[in-house]
Amino acid sequence: MWPTLSVILHNPGVRVSAISIFFFGLTGATTAPFMSLIGIHELGLSNAHYSLLIFAASCINVVASVLVGAFADRMGHFRLPMMAVSLFGIIGYGAVYLVPHQMVFVVCTLCCLPVFGALNSLIFANVRSASSHMPVRDLIAVNSGVRAIISASWVLVPGVVGFMLAGSSSMLPAFLYACLGAFACFLLYVLFLPKAERGAPAATHSKFLASIFSVASPGLLLRLLAVALISSMMQMNGVILPLLVVGPAHGTNADVGVLVGIVAFLEIVFILFWGWVERRSSSVLILAIGAVLYCGYLFLLGFATTPWQVYLLTPLAGLGAAAIISVPISYLQNLIADRAGLGSSLIAVNMFLSGGLNSLVFALGTRVSDYAFTAKLGAVVGLLGVVMMMVMEKPRLRPSRSV
Repeated sequence: MWPTLSVILHNPGVRVSAISIFFFGLTGATTAPFMSLIGIHELGLSNAHYSLLIFAASCINVVASVLVGAFADRMGHFRLPMMAVSLFGIIGYGAVYLVPHQMVFVVCTLCCLPVFGALNSLIFANVRSASSHMPVRDLIAVNSGVRAIISASWVLVPGVVGFMLAGSSSMLPAFLYACLGAFACFLLYVLFLPKAERGAPAATHSKFLASIFSVASPGLLLRLLAVALISSMMQMNGVILPLLVVGPAHGTNADVGVLVGIVAFLEIVFILFWGWVERRSSSVLILAIGAVLYCGYLFLLGFATTPWQVYLLTPLAGLGAAAIISVPISYLQNLIADRAGLGSSLIAVNMFLSGGLNSLVFALGTRVSDYAFTAKLGAVVGLLGVVMMMVMEKPRLRPSRSV
């Protein structure tokens, strides 16, 4: 852990990115748990309209991430795009807090927050660019450390915000905290992120479009699909765990909160562990092992009939989830290795695809049988992703020489 922190702290670009990703994580951690409550209960959106709004926002986030990433590659640096995208977060979160109206919520959720969400990809792209001169082992450690930091924000922040808003008649102050988090990101980039050196001339319009269309190449799409199938298990767990705990496992809502907290804490520890292992092995092999472990967790979850059985599965869940969370970052970036911005935008594409696949699997599983069967089906789908990746990436099963 200390070597990882040392590498992060001694590189100004990586250090600022690591600090800012905590605040970026804070913006999501403060608002995501209360987003539906604010939109539906406080501002009066219907369930159908809210679902459509969230789906449209997800689509816009993917498009924004790809376009902003390609534009940053064209510029040759990430500082200015990161500053601009941060402003969207300040405006979006701030407007909802200051003007709590249904139309303002809809406009900000569609036009501002999805663009701000592209900051996640830009931060990892900047980390990639700033650490390109590092030895492979240090670069792997940096990616693991930065990913652990955003996980830490999701462990620490929701409970603190929930405590601060306990007894409050409105959850809207969460948007104020998120606005301050986005403002902190903006200040970090303005004041502390090293200014970009003069790079190569900007790409032509045709090359800019070609770089965007390169995302649609068959080989890349198949690899994206494999990773999305694996990542869909995480999405499935987020949906199915509460339903199984309070249903067949006969637990309570408190059990759900404790279980999520335990796994989130374990993820931080195991992300650093997998980073240490990845430095001595192959990222493809590590992702495959972690995914198989998570398949086992999700499959066994479908058999749980008491809360203590679910608690026993938390180490397995944390170990597998840590690999699925952290390792795909480098893997996806390597799919377009010569363009850090566009390669990192695949992180957002993967999140969108995995969410869509999870929706389909959940709908199919619950239509055919019950929640327990759906959890097992999600594990089988994830295993299919592992098989696809292993078939397509046989050469990468050897210890990697580049990240």
